[in-house]
Amino acid sequence: MSTLNRSLAFKLTLAFLFVSLTGIALVAFLASRITAVEFGNYITEQNQTLLAEQLADYYAANGGWSGVQQLMPRMLGRHMMGMGAGAAERNPYAITDAQGVAVLPGGGLRIGERISLTLAQTGAPVLVNGTVVGYVVEPGEAEQQQLRAFFAQRVNLAILLAAVGAVGVSLLLAGVLSRSLTRPLQELTHATHQMAQGDLAQQVPVRSEDELGQLAASFNQMSAQLARSQALRRQMTADIAHDLRTPLSIILGHAEALRDGVLPVNQATLEIVYDEARRLNRLIDDLRTLSLAEAGELKLVLRPVLPHALLERAYTAHLPQAHERQIVLSLAANPYLPLVLADPDRMAQVLDNLVNNALRFTPANGRVTLSARAQDQAVLFSVQDSGPGLSPDALAHAFDRFYRGDAARQRQSDSGSGLGLAIVKSLVEAQHGRVWAENEPHQGASFHILLPTS
Repeated sequence: MSTLNRSLAFKLTLAFLFVSLTGIALVAFLASRITAVEFGNYITEQNQTLLAEQLADYYAANGGWSGVQQLMPRMLGRHMMGMGAGAAERNPYAITDAQGVAVLPGGGLRIGERISLTLAQTGAPVLVNGTVVGYVVEPGEAEQQQLRAFFAQRVNLAILLAAVGAVGVSLLLAGVLSRSLTRPLQELTHATHQMAQGDLAQQVPVRSEDELGQLAASFNQMSAQLARSQALRRQMTADIAHDLRTPLSIILGHAEALRDGVLPVNQATLEIVYDEARRLNRLIDDLRTLSLAEAGELKLVLRPVLPHALLERAYTAHLPQAHERQIVLSLAANPYLPLVLADPDRMAQVLDNLVNNALRFTPANGRVTLSARAQDQAVLFSVQDSGPGLSPDALAHAFDRFYRGDAARQRQSDSGSGLGLAIVKSLVEAQHGRVWAENEPHQGASFHILLPTS
């Protein structure tokens, strides 16, 4: 239910329901009041009509109004419907003759008292053979008519006030809703305009947990990622410029020295120039591979491959380097693991980068272990070293381009382009796999690759 209460659709539905119920309640109240008044008027008219018919029979039978005073209480008790107990004793009606002279008292009118013929004609006529011989009237009918007119005015005023109130409530709710809807949208619009002008570090307040709140949270996450990507791109540009400038400076310096005769033209000098040119070429190749992988344009030939064969090739290729650095390189993998769907050449590049990275940061007499094991519908490859491990910040950014945050595992001058782990991540993901880094307690860092089986 808490999720429902945070829904924008639920809030809108509740607001519309409240407005509808308010209008229905006002209409129902006014309808009940008007119905009660009109029903009372109907009962009064019915009583007057029935009493007039009985009086007409009496007049026709007796030839006049004499003796009607003794008969009247019985008539009232029989015909005054809806007037309540004791209505006959509280006779509200007076009977007049055709000229408006009272022949039966009632409603404060005494016998022999005359009322205007206009007022008498507002009552029910007593007809005998088509001739009006009297009237059944309420002496206060004129006042009643004034009261009814006043009541009608009050009803009309109440209807008007109800309509104005309903409109006011609707406007108030509409204002609150429109404010709650437009304020986050205005903030988002302003933030997007700022981003369009180049300021990516935009954050908007999250004011609710409904759809608009979720939109604001998603916008903040997108903005933070864009700002971080922009910062990384700027850092990458600076790092590329630095890494390109270093070998170029060495090559140009030695070329000038050779041209001016400062350095002799010998094998050692040429080796330096050649090594720096290779380093420059390697950096350019790495940048090209990374850009193609991230753009999804890197050509891959996926086919079933034995995991043990991939690890064995990496083990054999790096064993001399491990011996040179006095590091124990070992292979621990079952030869009969399920086949994985991968590009052997690209996986060789991935494992080369990981093993090179492990050998670079493992001290002498240390150990680097290559292993693989089945895991669900995939195979988990691992490259574990016994180096100093990774800091928490380095674990989070290990696969960023040119990341240099971990002083314990800083890139050395001969450590390559600084793009090795970024290339690993792009190539693994291009093969529908996943790669991550972990710290093993007192055992250095481990890099894991999960590839689906074929």
